[in-house]
Amino acid sequence: MKENMVVDNNKKDKKTVALTGDRPTGPLHLGHYVGSLANRLVLQESYTQYVMIADVQALTDYYENPEKVRENVLQVACDYLAVGIDPLKTTIFIQSCIPQIAELTVFYLNLVTVNRLKRNPTVKNEIVQRGYKENLTAGFLCYPVSQAADITFIKAQVIPVGEDQLPMIEQTNEIVRSFNRIYGAEVFVEAEALVAKIARLPGTDGSAKMGKSLGNAIFLSDPTDVVVKKVMSMYTDPLHLKVADPGKVEGNTVFMYLDIFDKNQEEVSQLKEHYRRGGLGDVVLKKRLIEVLEQFLTPLREKRTLLMNDKEQVMRILKDGTQKTEEEAEKTMQEVRSVMKLDYFK
Repeated sequence: MKENMVVDNNKKDKKTVALTGDRPTGPLHLGHYVGSLANRLVLQESYTQYVMIADVQALTDYYENPEKVRENVLQVACDYLAVGIDPLKTTIFIQSCIPQIAELTVFYLNLVTVNRLKRNPTVKNEIVQRGYKENLTAGFLCYPVSQAADITFIKAQVIPVGEDQLPMIEQTNEIVRSFNRIYGAEVFVEAEALVAKIARLPGTDGSAKMGKSLGNAIFLSDPTDVVVKKVMSMYTDPLHLKVADPGKVEGNTVFMYLDIFDKNQEEVSQLKEHYRRGGLGDVVLKKRLIEVLEQFLTPLREKRTLLMNDKEQVMRILKDGTQKTEEEAEKTMQEVRSVMKLDYFK
């Protein structure tokens, strides 16, 4: 991948806590890599980084199918390790195994109104997208409160997010201010959103979002034949019907992927000029992209296969990270219980 595609991070401060994570709803894809995983490789060199496998959050969608969530926890963990997230530098933990998060969520529920939750732009948009009406669950509506607990239980100061998640950070900071004011102690600090510079990687069909449910994702674990099939069906310029025709580069999904993953940007620029004036076929471009993606994905697949063949090692990493995280969580909750006058047996 080309350089400088992630958030600039020149200051090294291992005392600053960064928190990020994923819902285990399936294996991770190139969109995840561009949007978050590549950034975590930078952050782990500079911050005290925690990465959460958010299985409780996944249950807001898959509460009737917990087996799927459980299976995907391992899948996501293997993707993390395969791309280079280092458990010696990054603490990886499972959300549901930190009971302090649930405890803090309950306390926070008293600090936010139902109307405020309904006004959260991120929640409003997702309610419409998912077609929730009378079937809206309390768990989904209260998702921002749970996320506030996710961020603050570890006293995270830096949260890498996409722009669509900024309302969640804003609501978290509202809860932090309310808690500190009501209980008269600066227990928590407000979180800073770290927004990646790069735009979201489009799906193979040219849509703005790549997603498993949309059927337009290239997964980190996809074998070569699947990658070939997906790239060859990729959206380009619908008016570029013949090789000799001039083609449009802007909005052309193949070029958007080459811009990100092709290391030889000088050649990519030459290809763009050739495509614009005509005489360059889509098949030639797609074959180049296949080669580029295979160079990127092959070492990841090989490492991932080794990890999947040693699941006990992966689970040990998750267990160690979760235990370490719970120790820090309990320190936070001791402070919380103290200022809330709930430390009865101290």
